[in-house]
Amino acid sequence: MASARLGGVNDEPRDHWFEDLADHLGSAYLRYSFTKGTDQEVRFLVGALGLQPGMRVLDVGCGPGRHAHALGQLGIAVHGVDISEKFVELARDGVPSGVTFERLDARELGFVAEFDAVISLCQGAFGLADGGGGSTIPLDPDGAVLDGIARALKPGGRVGVSAFSAYFQVQWLDPERGSFDAERGVNHERTDIKDEAGRSTEMDLWTTCFTPRELRLLAGRSGLVVDHLWSVRPGEYAPNPPDLDHEEFLLVAHRPS
Repeated sequence: MASARLGGVNDEPRDHWFEDLADHLGSAYLRYSFTKGTDQEVRFLVGALGLQPGMRVLDVGCGPGRHAHALGQLGIAVHGVDISEKFVELARDGVPSGVTFERLDARELGFVAEFDAVISLCQGAFGLADGGGGSTIPLDPDGAVLDGIARALKPGGRVGVSAFSAYFQVQWLDPERGSFDAERGVNHERTDIKDEAGRSTEMDLWTTCFTPRELRLLAGRSGLVVDHLWSVRPGEYAPNPPDLDHEEFLLVAHRPS
């Protein structure tokens, strides 16, 4: 994928457009309201994925490590990966025992049958792979992320992946803030992002949006068996059937034994 430099934050080529955004945000990321439901999300995932102390979990697109830290406090060993070195540095601050982090491109995961479970939440990686490249990017760049997630699972291991709902995005589309590419299913938004000191910079955001059918087909192509597909929103994870009113879908699947 071609790198993108946003808002003049960094003049060096990057592996992913999200790196500039993360560099600018830093710890200010954790001020956003969608990050405040971490404990509820983790409690729900522990039950949905059957997580227990001593299990090993991969957190793909871990950001500053909020889910990894919460799982680590429950005695679960977590390895978090993120494309942003800035977020990885933040995640390593005050890290619980048994939790580790590294900078890694989610499109190039090299783990093979190493984890009891894998999570990728809040568009931390899955759903961010397009990046506004149009026809220069394969139609399904997020498939590479899901393929890597599936490979990382031990046989019988489970995965929890959230994805933004195409239904919700189209229903609440604001033409003044952005546009929706109906062919690719990618929402583009140009918005002001504030850093840790409150300084604002205008940046581009690209989020791929999905239907439940697409998620089921992608999971099957990656070798996963879908157990559940629910409509959720940050901080309100629950077993809701797919609908038009929630911002995200939560895919729960497993790798066959």
